[in-house]
Amino acid sequence: MAVLRHACGIVLAIVLGAESIPAQAAEIRVTPGASIMKAIHRAQAGDVILIARGDYRERLVIDKPLTLRGVDRPTLLGGGMGDVIRIKSPDVAIEGLIVRDSGADLTAQNAGIYIEPGAHRAAIRHNDITYTLFGLWIEKANDVNVTGNLITGMRDLQSAQRGNGIQLYNTRNARIVDNNIGFTRDGIYVDVSHYAEFRGNRMHHLRYGTHYMNSHHNLWEGNESYLNRSGLALMEVRNQVVRNNVAWGNSDHGIMLRTIQDSVIEGNIVIGNGKGFFVYDAEYNVLRGNLVMGNAIGAHVAAGSYRNAVDGNDFIGNHEQLKYVATRDEHWGEKRGNYWSNYVGWDRDGDGAGDLPYEATDLVDRLTWSHPSIKLLLSSPAVQVLRTAAHQFPLLRAPSIVDAGPHMHPYHADWSRWLEYANR
Repeated sequence: MAVLRHACGIVLAIVLGAESIPAQAAEIRVTPGASIMKAIHRAQAGDVILIARGDYRERLVIDKPLTLRGVDRPTLLGGGMGDVIRIKSPDVAIEGLIVRDSGADLTAQNAGIYIEPGAHRAAIRHNDITYTLFGLWIEKANDVNVTGNLITGMRDLQSAQRGNGIQLYNTRNARIVDNNIGFTRDGIYVDVSHYAEFRGNRMHHLRYGTHYMNSHHNLWEGNESYLNRSGLALMEVRNQVVRNNVAWGNSDHGIMLRTIQDSVIEGNIVIGNGKGFFVYDAEYNVLRGNLVMGNAIGAHVAAGSYRNAVDGNDFIGNHEQLKYVATRDEHWGEKRGNYWSNYVGWDRDGDGAGDLPYEATDLVDRLTWSHPSIKLLLSSPAVQVLRTAAHQFPLLRAPSIVDAGPHMHPYHADWSRWLEYANR
């Protein structure tokens, strides 16, 4: 009897164990003329739907964990209505498709791929998302991975009528990597989204390359923003790391730091923009090791932007190195100094630091801001006398950025290789 009970126990354990083992994922193949949506209906959670090359004129709703994988770049056409793909389930992957022709209703937020609240861990990889209002709309979905996609918007619409390339709202732990985004309104729009990584993305021909609002603890690294109105706009944020990015040829700002605290901005190349940096209401940040070159204004600093550690940066050949609007001096370069290509002091003791402070703003600078035609007289003796008098008599002196020991040589030994970007 004991042997029988033992044998029954073994059989029961085997049965229960078998029930706990998930069935192996199936592959379902779809060819032109067949329906992808019908394949989704009959698929089981975890299955892979392989879509052969061809045109598929349908809009998809995915309500279970599935992988849709294109074979030789099939095209999914939304017909100019609604969302082309709407994801309602966690653990959905979309790979290797051409997704095009969403609706154009901004109120409905029509998108190439719309990721609904709760659709966590979605993976959108190596797709072409083209002629869609929003490329990707991601709302209240965490741990989303968006990698290697080409996203282009409705370029025949005016900028204000377009959606954004990638829209993140109320998300956490997103990874946005190696995407190429152009001709949308903003490339990447980040709102109330935290602990995200943005690496290796290229953003061009946009209003803002990327637009951050109310988002904290994010990493922005190794991205390139060019030929936009603004390259990178960080607004009302804190605890950002902005490292080793390139912003060039943007008509307004390369990098905007507006109402930002406790962040590190380092190793960026900011070149050939209207303003290299626009720093407004920014406090307790670190700006170091950046190359700021060939901009109309190297950095525009205003609105109480105090208590920032600005050190080890190169300001080279900007038409105006700094525009500083404040009521008191602000000291930069307190550890090792910044390099200023227009510094006219000397280094008698050979320690690599200038013996005289660099002052970025004086009476002549302020006059040229108010009356740009004065720039025609900058080399005249009268203007030089005025500049000397302003330094000699405190009543004529304007509040300034002061670098007590400016560095005598550029930190970026290879700075000249970036000159072509300043002239584009």
